[in-house]
Amino acid sequence: MNYKKGLLEKIENGKAIIGIIGMGYVGLPLTLAFANNGFEVIGFDVDENKIPLLNEGKSYIKHIDSKLIKDILKKQKFKATSDFSRLKECDAVIICVPTPLDEHREPDMKYVRATAETIQQHLRKGQLITLESTTYPGTTEEILLPLFETAPQVQNSLTPNPQSPVTDSYTVGKDFFLAFSPEREDPGNKDFTTSTIPKIVGGVTDSCRELAVALYGKVVKTTVPVSSPRVAEAAKLLENIYRSVNIALVNELKVVFEKMNIDIWEVIDAAKTKPFGFQAFYPGPGLGGHCIPIDPFYLTWKAREYEINTKFIELAGEVNTFQPYYVVERAIEVLNENYKAIKGSKILILGVAYKKNVDDMRESPSLKLIELLRERGAEIDYNDPYVPKLPPTRRYKFDMHSVELRKDTIKLYDLVLLATDHDDYDYTFIRKHARLILDTRNAFKIKGLHEGNVFKA
Repeated sequence: MNYKKGLLEKIENGKAIIGIIGMGYVGLPLTLAFANNGFEVIGFDVDENKIPLLNEGKSYIKHIDSKLIKDILKKQKFKATSDFSRLKECDAVIICVPTPLDEHREPDMKYVRATAETIQQHLRKGQLITLESTTYPGTTEEILLPLFETAPQVQNSLTPNPQSPVTDSYTVGKDFFLAFSPEREDPGNKDFTTSTIPKIVGGVTDSCRELAVALYGKVVKTTVPVSSPRVAEAAKLLENIYRSVNIALVNELKVVFEKMNIDIWEVIDAAKTKPFGFQAFYPGPGLGGHCIPIDPFYLTWKAREYEINTKFIELAGEVNTFQPYYVVERAIEVLNENYKAIKGSKILILGVAYKKNVDDMRESPSLKLIELLRERGAEIDYNDPYVPKLPPTRRYKFDMHSVELRKDTIKLYDLVLLATDHDDYDYTFIRKHARLILDTRNAFKIKGLHEGNVFKA
């Protein structure tokens, strides 16, 4: 049987059933993209709390409107489930699960591996599987491929008589198809959507690549085929290492220029007037999100297998990891200059999401700031219009709720520390009523409020 031809026809006709594993910041937007282009989508997640919310049309991600989910439910194009036996119903399965670092800053592949083992139990011939989770070069072929090649036989809906047992082995590019296509989601970015961001696609074989390109070509404007999954995996790492290194550069320059009484943001604004050879990157209180704080270390780990030390990448990681400590040092300096010790001081952190105007808490530097300031004896509260309560993370279990920003409450704090520059904040109001402000985002200067009680970090 020509499984490639059968699957390609289903994709071209919009009849392929799409299974997406992981209904988070990557999987849910991808679900919307496929469903809105006429495909039936089954959303899988191990979090039992998400399933009823999705099936009721309720979003748990701030920048994704519940109406978008309700619309695809009305069209009967989407169903969420935790029943992974339904994977055998899917013609294409897309993996969007976390790839964090462990306590030793090495790749933690348990989510990818567990997902692949689950797919293995339900794999049938004629299916396409793509991995979107950011990872080290080689993951698709070293972890997923061997599992799928040795999958137990499941009856195949594409055979003339699906009741007859299937006894042939699984051959990639013939019986099943495997590819890597890195996610490029940017939560809260209104300029780009899942459909408008070019999609890199690398297949294990030419047939795998062709099918994956055909699939993604139905929901994105531009696909970028590459020669292998390893190239696609490496391209995603390059994108984020590029950002990590350049952010580390301006973070280091920030510290140097502060000693020279030079405003790093003014320097960057001047430099970016050059129409070629320069791209502006900006400093901050530390790196957040899933990508930049984590992804570079996937390559440094893999490079050790080849006896190569990635000194440049690791140095950038060290510089960026130091930033919360630098912010705390600046907080101590500012308090000291105003005759107040850090121990016993009351500090309000503005913004705990890792970037402005979203509720995404992944790897937020604000969590590290809370930890460091508490260790030094400060009393910490926070405000974030997008995060009413701090959720537990793999590393932190803070039992804290967002406090209300009122005139009388702001005045209670010895220091207001701006960590995330949400557009919702009334910067004029905050500056008017705060005793001292430590601005890690240059937000107050942008608003013309950088004099007096505002200091930079």
